[in-house]
Amino acid sequence: MYKSFIRPLLFKFDPEEVHYFTFDLIKKISKIPGVISLLKSKYQLEDPRLEREVFGLKFKNPVGLAAGFDKDAKLFQELSSLGFGFIEVGTVTPKPQAGNEKKRLFRLKEDAAIINRMGFNNEGVEAMVERLGKNKNVLIGGNIGKNKVTPNEKAVDDYVYSFEALFDYVNYFAVNVSSPNTPNLRELQDKEPLKNLLNTLQERNNQKPNPKPILLKIAPDLTDAQLLDIIEIVQETKIAGVIATNTTISREGLISENKEEMGGLSGKPLTKRSTEVIRFLHEKSGGSFPIIGVGGIHSAEDALEKLEAGASLVQLYTGFIYEGPGLIKEINQRILETSS
Repeated sequence: MYKSFIRPLLFKFDPEEVHYFTFDLIKKISKIPGVISLLKSKYQLEDPRLEREVFGLKFKNPVGLAAGFDKDAKLFQELSSLGFGFIEVGTVTPKPQAGNEKKRLFRLKEDAAIINRMGFNNEGVEAMVERLGKNKNVLIGGNIGKNKVTPNEKAVDDYVYSFEALFDYVNYFAVNVSSPNTPNLRELQDKEPLKNLLNTLQERNNQKPNPKPILLKIAPDLTDAQLLDIIEIVQETKIAGVIATNTTISREGLISENKEEMGGLSGKPLTKRSTEVIRFLHEKSGGSFPIIGVGGIHSAEDALEKLEAGASLVQLYTGFIYEGPGLIKEINQRILETSS
């Protein structure tokens, strides 16, 4: 029903506008008695064999929602009813910001992809904290970034601010230095700035009675040498793991007419590269830290490939939009089939 009726209807409208419309609609429909129970019965798959313990947290299944979909933590409760094992909210910044000028979100239908140059549009960390305070047992990751107006030499302050504000409301943190849509942000992936940022966050973390896992979200465009640096940095700073990968600036192999739009590309064209990055990190590190695999998961097979390459968990974003919520259950069913 989703791919034959709902998706064609939604795809007739501007992608950003339809995103907000869908959020409002799900919010309203979910208030109707019995709807949440109906969604859970249709999409959730609960089985002890799906449970995973990763970086000290227990996940009811290994399929999560990637950051960027629920930027302001407005729909995490309802989205969890669709079968996700965890929800990553954000990217959030200390202060609210409008993001880049519209139009900034583009469907590449022929490539089953999306280009976005949103620019960390969000309502700020304080608004997020207020919503997460109403969380009812959803495992939450908090994806944090810096405000556009904050220069890189002061970026650490932004990350620390959001880390402290969110600490009591999320289960793990994702440090986003890999979005291509905030000017100069990716420079923070360089070895010394990155070590400084992660060490500072870890120092804060270790002062807490119960430290939270901190993960680093990296770009798929890093060279092998840079990926080796990432391994060294993760091991040196003792952060919990890596999320591989964010969107790409590559346009290789695209056929859609709007393929040259500026921004980060996600979806099927990223499938192979993100899996390559996962495999490289896993093999070269000797599996010394967990990896969350994300990028181009449009089928259960795509997810299994990432898990076989070394990912402990996977996340959906563009595949969720193109394939619909049934993809979550499909992945979990295949995991059960292959584990039996």
